[in-house]
Amino acid sequence: MLQRFLAEEFLRKAQGKESKSGERMSGGSTGWLTRLKETGSLREREEMGRKGRRRSSLHATRSVTLMQNTQGSVHTIGRDQPLRSSRRNPKSWMDTEHRVILNVGGIRHETYTHVLKKIPATRLSRLTPNLANYDPVLNEYFFDRHPGVFAMILNYYRTGKLHYPTNVCGPLFEDELEFWGLDSNQVEPCCWMTYTQHRDTQDTLAVIESLDLDGDPPTQEEIAKKFGWEDDYYSGTLTRWQQIKPRIWSLFDEPWSSQYARLISCFSVFFVVASIISFMLKTHPTFRIPHIEAIFEARPIGRSQGGVDRDKWFVGLGKHLTVPHDAFFYIDVVCNVWFTFELIIRTIFCPSFHRFVSSPLTIIDITATSAYYFDVVLHVAVPGIISLYFPDFISIFCVLRLFKLAQHFSGLKILIQTFKASAQELLLLVFFVLLAIVIFAALVYYAERSQINPSNQFTSIPAGLWWSLITVSTVGFGDMVPKTYLGMLVGSLCALMGLLTIALPVPVIVSNFSNLYSHSQARAKLPKKRRRVLQAHEVKPPGLAPHLKPNHHAHKNRKKSSTATSPIANGPTRINHNGGPNTHLLSNSPPSN
Repeated sequence: MLQRFLAEEFLRKAQGKESKSGERMSGGSTGWLTRLKETGSLREREEMGRKGRRRSSLHATRSVTLMQNTQGSVHTIGRDQPLRSSRRNPKSWMDTEHRVILNVGGIRHETYTHVLKKIPATRLSRLTPNLANYDPVLNEYFFDRHPGVFAMILNYYRTGKLHYPTNVCGPLFEDELEFWGLDSNQVEPCCWMTYTQHRDTQDTLAVIESLDLDGDPPTQEEIAKKFGWEDDYYSGTLTRWQQIKPRIWSLFDEPWSSQYARLISCFSVFFVVASIISFMLKTHPTFRIPHIEAIFEARPIGRSQGGVDRDKWFVGLGKHLTVPHDAFFYIDVVCNVWFTFELIIRTIFCPSFHRFVSSPLTIIDITATSAYYFDVVLHVAVPGIISLYFPDFISIFCVLRLFKLAQHFSGLKILIQTFKASAQELLLLVFFVLLAIVIFAALVYYAERSQINPSNQFTSIPAGLWWSLITVSTVGFGDMVPKTYLGMLVGSLCALMGLLTIALPVPVIVSNFSNLYSHSQARAKLPKKRRRVLQAHEVKPPGLAPHLKPNHHAHKNRKKSSTATSPIANGPTRINHNGGPNTHLLSNSPPSN
């Protein structure tokens, strides 16, 4: 209460002093006006006016200003002190002058100009009020970008360390770094492993894309790109051959494209399995008959009560004195005729001859078919028993046709790709196995010779290579065993080394298979249109027909025809005046009769 009373009393006195000073000001100004009227000189009038204005400003600066603090007490500013005596702090004035406000995605960030200058040649280091995204009313720069990633980028300017946020996808972070003009290689080592995971994922998805695991038929545009006819497809100038070729190829190479393709695929699988079964059964003694020209050399090796035992008779003849049953000949003829027909059709209608011939499956098919015809020609050219001694190992190539089934089973494709992806680990495994084999073969040879051992089976180091390989692989046939204590110690170390050597690369191979398989299963659950992200440069250009997909980008070096050109960002796009591209010409269905 006392403080309040003193404050009111002080205010009353201050108001009285202000009224007195006002009277003095009014009286002084009136006297000067009277004198101005009495004087006639212009110079005196100007001088008296300046004196009056100076005196009025002097009285105004001596007015009393009251300030009340948070505790309720009242303070006064001195009489001789002007009203604007609370001068700005020079440091705070500098902060306000060089402070920058950045509005990124609706979130305001404040920093200083010298902070943004730490990393030159970037977007933030070149901010000026002349930019289009500067708002002079709000005094801020607006960027419609990801605010969460920008917080990490702004922290990079402040601390000089770029960290990767784990709540965003890697490509999004790369796009933001590219927009702000920063290098992605500046990511800190602690975040590098997490940051580069998206690159491994992209590589895995690219591999799965190349395996062609989709069960859906390809689009017309994809067919045109596969055969290299994009220009003719967009211009609508496809020939009759270009219309038929993709249809025939899809019948023999894309089992999911149509019902006819599935039927042909079933025929192909049937003949592959039949040829392999025939190859195996015709080596069995039950399915072999004596060769007439060599039967005189045969000797029965056993007799039963009723005469010669037929099974023992054929065993006595031997494989070189018997031939497969005639039924296997006709089976091989039918199967190889189909394989030949299929190979010719695929060669004629393939999208790229060089790529088709150089593929491993085509090489296997050509080799197996050629081996059959070579064997037939040999039997015709060299009749008699001489041709029977020709080694039949060339016929083993028909077993490799099993790899043709890979195009019908996605799991087999993934398994083959797993071995390709694990090639370095497999080579490392082979290197360590060879190293262990050579070392332990030498050790066991000298260990067995260290003592007198009449039953020593390790007569040389090359003979010990077989034992060390079997021991490292933890198979252990038991045909060769060390007999001395030192040799047993070497054998124990060899077995332990084999466990460590073989077990180390196996988890890497299993991880590669699991990674490929899980990504393929996750990708298969997505709709086909969402399996591929549309890039910015592949947005549908203006001027194309409405039925074309958005990923029809411009093509250069097109053939000149009855077309028009519309300028777009990526180059000219040709428009057909004759009704657009032949969308009905390319199809996966077989040609109609």
